[in-house]
Amino acid sequence: MSARILFVTGTNTEVGKTVATAAVASAALRGGARVAVLKPGQTGLAAGEPGDVDDVRRLAGALTTRELARYPEPLAPNTAARRAGLPPVSPAEVAAAVAELAATHDLVLVEGAGGLLVHYDDEGRTLADQARAVIGAGLAAEVLLVASAGLGTLNIVSLSAEALRARELPLAGVVVGSWPRQPGLAERCNLADLPRSAGAPLLGALPERAGTAADFAALATASLAPELGGVWDVEAFAQTHRPAAG
Repeated sequence: MSARILFVTGTNTEVGKTVATAAVASAALRGGARVAVLKPGQTGLAAGEPGDVDDVRRLAGALTTRELARYPEPLAPNTAARRAGLPPVSPAEVAAAVAELAATHDLVLVEGAGGLLVHYDDEGRTLADQARAVIGAGLAAEVLLVASAGLGTLNIVSLSAEALRARELPLAGVVVGSWPRQPGLAERCNLADLPRSAGAPLLGALPERAGTAADFAALATASLAPELGGVWDVEAFAQTHRPAAG
């Protein structure tokens, strides 16, 4: 059986992408899968500091992690690489790393930096180009979009989904990276509107501050749909948070 390859991207930075990656990894591990997490470009950290893959391992447990490049300034990967005088990460490098990991794992998660079209090099190549390179190498790859819950998210989700369709990249679905303890009207309405904007299913909603949960594995399973290894029911969740009639 071939590995499932998921590129995890966000509608923006700080939307809960790393915690969502950890949740998907945790649910898969709980189901007995062999899991690997690849970070093509880590920015904003010096050598030796714990990065996103370390956070995923801390939350999810025993899995394989790999980071291809690290740049010290908290900028877009191509800008950070250029300012540091370091080489950028190419789609070919990512495809080679994914192929190697896919040969020995059941699930390979590739966590991007920021959003889908953030540049990784001066030629403007992006996470989408990395995913296309993986598909070009003969492997099946999907994209998981992590979105914010509130006002303004529908436009960015629609734009991201449109960009994926233009590049013939399949969108597996959307995960809300941080569902607020006290959701407002926009958040409640967005439960129905997000899948319409994405043209893909809503596959989970992680509660805010999920990364501090005492039992992260249980939280991950409860917050992700069966397509991602969990038991979350989108219809029941939407019913619980149904907005009052206008």
